[in-house]
Amino acid sequence: MSTLSDFFIRLAVYGAVGKDEKKGFILLYLSFTLVISKSIATSADLYLELYFLLAVANGFIIPISNPFLFRFNAMAAAIVVFPTHVSVPVIKNPFPCKIIVIIYHGKDLIGLDLEQADKQFVWHPYTQMKDWLQWNNKVIVKGNGFYLIDTDGNRYLDGCASMWCNVWGHTNKEIIDSIITQVKQLQHSSLFGLGNRPAIELAEILLKISKQMDHVFYSDNGSTAIEVALKMSVQYWRNKGYNRKNRFLSLEHGYHGDTLGAMSIGYVPEYFRHFKSVLRLSKRISPPKSSTLDDFRNHVKQDYIDNLERIFSKYSDTCCAMVMESGAQIAGGVNVYPYGFQKAVSELCNKYDILLVIDEIATGFGRLGNMVEYLAQRSNPDIVCMGKALTGGYSPLAVTLCKNEVYSAFLSDYSENKHFCHGHTYTGHPIGCSVAITNLRLYRKHDLVENIRRNSIYLRARLKEMQASPVVGRIVHKGLLGAIDLVNKKEKKHEPIQSLDYHGKKISTSNYIMREAIKMGVFMRGLGDTIVIIPPLAIGKRDFKFLLDVICELIKKIEVMV
Repeated sequence: MSTLSDFFIRLAVYGAVGKDEKKGFILLYLSFTLVISKSIATSADLYLELYFLLAVANGFIIPISNPFLFRFNAMAAAIVVFPTHVSVPVIKNPFPCKIIVIIYHGKDLIGLDLEQADKQFVWHPYTQMKDWLQWNNKVIVKGNGFYLIDTDGNRYLDGCASMWCNVWGHTNKEIIDSIITQVKQLQHSSLFGLGNRPAIELAEILLKISKQMDHVFYSDNGSTAIEVALKMSVQYWRNKGYNRKNRFLSLEHGYHGDTLGAMSIGYVPEYFRHFKSVLRLSKRISPPKSSTLDDFRNHVKQDYIDNLERIFSKYSDTCCAMVMESGAQIAGGVNVYPYGFQKAVSELCNKYDILLVIDEIATGFGRLGNMVEYLAQRSNPDIVCMGKALTGGYSPLAVTLCKNEVYSAFLSDYSENKHFCHGHTYTGHPIGCSVAITNLRLYRKHDLVENIRRNSIYLRARLKEMQASPVVGRIVHKGLLGAIDLVNKKEKKHEPIQSLDYHGKKISTSNYIMREAIKMGVFMRGLGDTIVIIPPLAIGKRDFKFLLDVICELIKKIEVMV
């Protein structure tokens, strides 16, 4: 129950701090006890929060340490006696009391403005939130073409394609129209026991593009597509009576997602060491040396293939599948495969009865200059995972494709329990599938892959220019993927530049890149000491030049700092 002091000592502020601030009141159809015991959102833009503070003087409260309440320091205060309209000054009170802060702000948010609310309520991925709370971070409220627009109207080129998935920018009319049309017809319908038109039509389109594949299983994102492939591989062999074949082969530095199965086959220690105790790690194989800007035509060495075969032979009785990214590794460290490597793996999988699972989630749909990368690599997978650019970055959706041979192993009488026990609420989501259909039609309409190849030639020329820098080491390039390792060439060992001084504080190089780039009007993220270039796939020449100019400027800034 509330005490008498609880009832009479209140801070009520209605409006933003400063000129819009007003003392006020609010009528609630709630008991007073409930009002003081919890936070209550009364509408889309009005919020009540209960705090314990100390009122020490008439009309003011003392400064406080919580950064989210700095805006209320030394603010004129008033008491609201609920539920009447009576306001009286705060009286001197030397002991802690409950204070209800009522805030109204015109930025479409309950309580705080967007920037402050983001810091208080949102936990960001792969982010040290202690640092995040100290930075002046941007909140995006709109997209326009290839640009993101923040709460203050500032524009930033989407230099990392919104985590490598955006194709056409953020306001493509045809894709938006397809979303609106589908929303009006069918928002969602389960694939558990039912079909839907967009899921059926998209499956047919994907199988025409992805030669050698026969069936499509839908999921929500890249990680879940991988989980589907892993479970499919294990059960395939179990259904055929080979229960011992339940382990995986994969490549070191491979990355396949953040779910438990995906982490097990794509174990990147910097990301996943905290979870190692609950993972069932695969047998991991060292990948061949990456192709680089200077030796991009190099072939995989025969002695490497011979060693690879020894590993396949040793583990063939217990391994159900080999899992690898298609054409290149990215998130675990950028590595473009030498010519012939993926084809050799495919042939060894076939020879030793090991399924080949190809991950095209980040590398497919033109990223490496080919619509379907595994075909360009002349490999013959049994299972293929796709996502990211599948919907042009407009909707979550991923797929796991498989050959008829894999699919057929799950066909039997229901009583034998050989059917595939996997599914998600939004499997085959009609809106996502409709978006993907429109996106793939736009690829053909605009001959996008050919445009990507032209931009790739331009990217290669610009990367050549950057090579002379004293802080640029290895450069990797394929299609619209580029990676620049930052090293200190002044030192004999060419040590990686892993951290830089930023306003008197050491921060990671990737964090520095992101913060300096955004000052210059570009949003991009690095990978450790590597600048990664992954622009929207349909980016125009002018915007692409701007992105690469900013990267050149970043490199010059780093030259001065080391």
